Amino acid sequence: MAHLPVLPVLVPLVAGALMLLVGRRIGPQRAIAWTAMAALLATAALLAREADRGEILVYLLGDWPARLGIALTVDRTSALMVLTTALLAAPCLLYACSGWDRRAPHFHALFQLQLAGLNGAFLTGDLFNLFVFFEVLLIASYGLMLSGGRGPRMRAGLHYVAFNITASTLFLVALGLLYGLTGTLNMAEMSLRVAAADPDDVALIQAASGILLVVFCAKAALLPLYLWLPETYSHAPAAVAALFTVMTKVGVYAVLRVYTLVFGSEAGELAGWAWDWLLPAGIATLVLASLGALASPTLRAQVSWLVIASAATLFIAFSLDTPASVSAGLYYLVQSTFVTAALFLIADMVRRQRGKAGDRLDIAAPLGHKAALGLLLLVAGVAVAGLPPLPGFIGKFALLAAVPDGRVALVWTTVLVTSLLALVAMARSGSQLVWRAEAFPDGAAAPRPPRTAQRIAAGVLLGYLGALMLVSAPVLRYTDAAAAQLLAPAPAADAIRGTAPTKRAPSP
Repeated sequence: MAHLPVLPVLVPLVAGALMLLVGRRIGPQRAIAWTAMAALLATAALLAREADRGEILVYLLGDWPARLGIALTVDRTSALMVLTTALLAAPCLLYACSGWDRRAPHFHALFQLQLAGLNGAFLTGDLFNLFVFFEVLLIASYGLMLSGGRGPRMRAGLHYVAFNITASTLFLVALGLLYGLTGTLNMAEMSLRVAAADPDDVALIQAASGILLVVFCAKAALLPLYLWLPETYSHAPAAVAALFTVMTKVGVYAVLRVYTLVFGSEAGELAGWAWDWLLPAGIATLVLASLGALASPTLRAQVSWLVIASAATLFIAFSLDTPASVSAGLYYLVQSTFVTAALFLIADMVRRQRGKAGDRLDIAAPLGHKAALGLLLLVAGVAVAGLPPLPGFIGKFALLAAVPDGRVALVWTTVLVTSLLALVAMARSGSQLVWRAEAFPDGAAAPRPPRTAQRIAAGVLLGYLGALMLVSAPVLRYTDAAAAQLLAPAPAADAIRGTAPTKRAPSP
């Protein structure tokens, strides 16, 4: 149990290394991948159980003090993110194992490295190592995006690479400035030094943290830094695009973590300065993304815009900076990750059943096995639009109930109108793809049905939504406690700073 916090990073790293040793033999690669996935799911569940007790778990890599070395920290929020990632990765891996993984020789190794980067970003307590884990997950995502691709996917992938390299450069600039001004990059230690900063340095610290905020918002595709996402996600392979739905949440999580711990209530003049900027940006992004979903030419592009809309909703919830709104945002984060991932898998199955028409919404074409696909699309559409009784409704209802009196008109109008636009967009897609599907010409055989693994993968993701609905009360209690922990960061910072290296016995 003492080494539990490092396992979400260590397990996929070891699995990825082993896959490189077995070469291109798909059988051993799949065996290693599923063994690692089972271990990751078990570890994530144990971490969530331990975190729910209210303790802050701190793991000092190399046994250096937190202010000098690498510290991994586990609280309720980071444990929730690791568990969400593990639950998402399992159906994505299952969908890829239906046959697509044979086309990309190093898919499984890259998939494991992506998981290591994601989990490391959620667990690290150090800004420099946040940058390192960002780079690990981004490098793996480049390989997943571009492997076996050509034409539009290569073009979108190269834009994605160029954009993220630019953002990473800005990240390093921000880290250099913050280290020069505070003398540390450990977030708990930095929070103490920001609170006690010289008044002459406050403006520079705010400027450096502003650059950092731009980087995180770029990762989360917030307006005006969203342009890379629709093309990238709509051209990515289905299993990869489904896993990518949690990547925008990494940017949102980084904002939540850094600007509650380092620039939270204890930060003096800089306390909460970012939230005043993020609320209008989140509202504008949500409106834009909803219109983008309504005007999308393909189902995959529509889902890509809905990913942006979900990130924008989270920024609105977190920028309200109250325990109730942050709790609602964490609940909504989990369900929106699962439903948009399911939609990417459903869009891929629809595309394969419509032949040359693919998933285009402006072309009428026959749809094979439309009853099953139509049902999957209906459930996912209800969830993503936030209609009862699915958890999208619960998350949005909790968010609206948490809006402070002075912002009710703006936030309620935005959330309700954009939910209506999402509903209209999904109704348009279902009508065009399923309801108006033409009959197959005489003598023409319907395409083979989607593979069993593909249907199970999409069903599992939608099943998560049903489970989240049934256990919404305990999940909301968990997110309530996580929000209270985030907005009162002093105990967490004290726990990290107070964790001493293990004293080793002297060598004989």
